[in-house]
This record gives sequence, C-alpha cells and structure tokens, in this order.
Amino acid sequence: MASIFKLGKYKGRKGAVYHIEYVDHRGKTRRKKGFSDKGLTSQLAAKIEREVMLRREGLIDPKQDQLAAQQTVSLAEHLAEFKKSLGQKGSTTNHVKKTVNRVSRVINDAGMESIGDIEPESVEEVLQEMLVTDEIGHRTYNHYLQAMDSFCRWMTPKRMAFNPLTGIHRLNTEVDVRRKRRALSPQEMARLLESARGSGKVIECFDGELRARLYFTSFLTGLRRRELGSLTPQSFDLDAKLPVIVVEAACSKHRKKDTLPIHSELMVLLRKWLPTLKADEHLFPRIERRRSWRMVRRDLERIGIPYENEEGVADFHAAGRHSYVTGLLLNGVGLVQAKELARHSDVKMTMRYAHVGLAEQARSLESLPAPSRSQKAEDETPVSVSVSVSVSKPGGSACPDVTSSDMNGPDQKHLNPCESRGLGVVSHRLSSDGNDCQIWRRGELNPRPVDS
Repeated sequence: MASIFKLGKYKGRKGAVYHIEYVDHRGKTRRKKGFSDKGLTSQLAAKIEREVMLRREGLIDPKQDQLAAQQTVSLAEHLAEFKKSLGQKGSTTNHVKKTVNRVSRVINDAGMESIGDIEPESVEEVLQEMLVTDEIGHRTYNHYLQAMDSFCRWMTPKRMAFNPLTGIHRLNTEVDVRRKRRALSPQEMARLLESARGSGKVIECFDGELRARLYFTSFLTGLRRRELGSLTPQSFDLDAKLPVIVVEAACSKHRKKDTLPIHSELMVLLRKWLPTLKADEHLFPRIERRRSWRMVRRDLERIGIPYENEEGVADFHAAGRHSYVTGLLLNGVGLVQAKELARHSDVKMTMRYAHVGLAEQARSLESLPAPSRSQKAEDETPVSVSVSVSVSKPGGSACPDVTSSDMNGPDQKHLNPCESRGLGVVSHRLSSDGNDCQIWRRGELNPRPVDS
C-alpha cells in the first residue's frame, strides 16, 4: 500500500508538495513527487499501485517505461549517439559526415524535437520543398530518405517502438538523371593514353606518363579512385599461379577484402613498374583527393574527343569503371561474371554501368542469322488414316469394319449422317441403314423381353 506524506521540514506548511512512497514490481521501495493537493496525490498513488500490480502480473511490458523515457530525450542527443555508432561500425569519415548532415537538415527544417515528432508526412514535406526549388534531384532525394531511414532503424526497438518511415515512397531516378555518364571505347581509350603521354604537362600533380598509367589501370581493373589510391607493390602477387590484385577491406567501398585477377596487358606494365617502387610506396599518391575529372577532360580535349556529348559525360569514373563493365559485357562476358568482377551486390547495379550505343547494337544485330530461303514444297498426297470400328453383339457377331477409305468414295462425298443439319462441314455416313449393325441397334436382332 502506497503512503502519502509531506517531508518533515514541510509538515504543516500550506502549499507544500506531497510525496508518494511505494514498492515497485521488483520489490524495491521508491519515492515519487506528487501534488500540493492531497486528493490529486491520492489519485496518482492509486494509479501507481495499479501499474505496479499489472507489471507484477506481466500485463505491462517494462520496456514501455524505457521507450517512454526515450521520448523525453532530444533528437540532437540521439543523433550524436547515432554518429558514434556509425564510426564504430567502420563507416568511412565521408559517409558518416554526409549521413549525419542529411539527417540533421531534415530534423531542423521540419522542426522535430523528439522521437514522437518523426512522421513520414513531415519528412516528405521537407524533401519535396528541396525538390521543387531544384536544390536536389531524385537521386539525392532518395539519399536523404535513406539517411533518415537508417537513423530510425538504428533507434528501433530500444529507443522507439517501430520505424515510422518503413515503406515510405522513393522516387524514380531514371526520370531525373542529373549526371549521365558514357563509356569510352578501347579505341578512344588508346587515344587518351597517347594524349596523356604526349602532353608534356602536369595536371593535378600527375605528369603525363603517370596519368596514362592511371587511366590504363582503371580501364583494365574497374577499381574506384579510393581503391586505386590504396595500391602499393604489396597489393600485387605477380608470381602466383594466378596473378591477383588485393584491395584491403578498409579501402573497398563495401568494406570487404577483394581479390581480383590481373589482365595480361596490365601484367606487362606492372612487371616493369613495380620493381622501381618501394614496398609501401603508393602507385597513385592521393588520387582520391585529386580532381581526376579535370585530368581526363584536358587529355580528351587535346585530341578532339568531346568530354560531354548527348550520350553523357566521360569523367574519370566513366572512362575507367563504366568503360570496364561495358567492355566486359560487349565482349561476351556473362552478366553474373561481370557482376562479380565489378564487385556489385546486385546485377541491377551492374546494368547501370552498361552503355550500349547504336553502333554496338547494330554489330550485335548483324550476328543474328537471317532465315534462309527454303524451296517450295511440292503438293503431297494426303495420308489417309485407317480407322477400324468394331461393335460386338451378343452371340459373337460384330458390326462390319468401316475404314476411312470406305468413306472417301465418290458417292459418299457430300452426305451428312442421317440427313442431319450440319454447319457446312463435309461429313460421311459410317454405315448404311440396312446393314446388320444398324438392324441390331434398332433391336430387330436383339428384341427386348416383353413384360408379362
């Protein structure tokens, strides 16, 4: 039974607050502050006693108290904990920064202060405003939604009962492509390498020969900039039975260690180049921080190849990784093998990197064999099928056999069975009225017994 009292120093003082002392469902004595009105405090004590009883009987989940306590914590505090969690999971600094900034932008623009303020309508309203003002496109819209959804999933179920953003609608990125890329053909890549080597200029701290090696390696491996920047002589095993490149998990986009085969043409370059480097020296120093698109643009413009046309932009990612995947598929590599070489989690992502133009489509179409002209078949005599019908009679007799050849005679060509009204189809009698079969069916040869 809960007790209601005033603290000793406040006894006899008007307006002093009453306190409630009770034993919770775990048997622990607790004290809770009530009201200055004794009647209201008594009602609160009765409510507390009822909740204790329900919890003791297992009718109230104690986790509800934990969720209720989280409702009073500000979203800014939750977001700070979320940021720590992302860092502990091994996410890159850039990923953590972008995710937290996107979540913070939505929370602040929507005026959200606590967990209860997170609603799908509020999130969509903020993002739609950014979309209408052309601040973001469909792809970035989905990135903001993904960041908010990741934040809510992290809070479920310890901080919030469920994720309110589950099933929220994403936009179709195909109808709003802000940066369309195009792949380079092997011929265009060869000219790009010649342009870099013959330029005699340094762009983004890379001389012409180093840029050519960078383009060549990217084109034959499909590695991303960060992955290329992590390569050292120790990343290669050229003496193995199957020479490979190893990309450590810390540098891979999907945070897994990757082992890839090496193209034979790239092997020739590496065998001459790697012995000139120290074991821990990077092949392409700090390439992830260079404006690699500027290198490709200047080297392409020097030889008259447009950096951007109606097919898209040929930036570094397009000239390397997009051209790599497109080249694999156009040269007969299966989609599953291309997916594994590109290290994609889904073939749908691999297909986004495939750029097949009209010229490639025309060449593929020519591989389709045209139907050859067949000699006109001569009229063949219809093959008649003999059908034998036999009906047994009591006593061992049977109806005469009737074959299709009997029905094709000149006198039977346009006859209908029993002179029936047909649908214009040529039909034939199976037997005449006077044969034994018809007589037997009419009962003349098998008379029915007369009832006595």
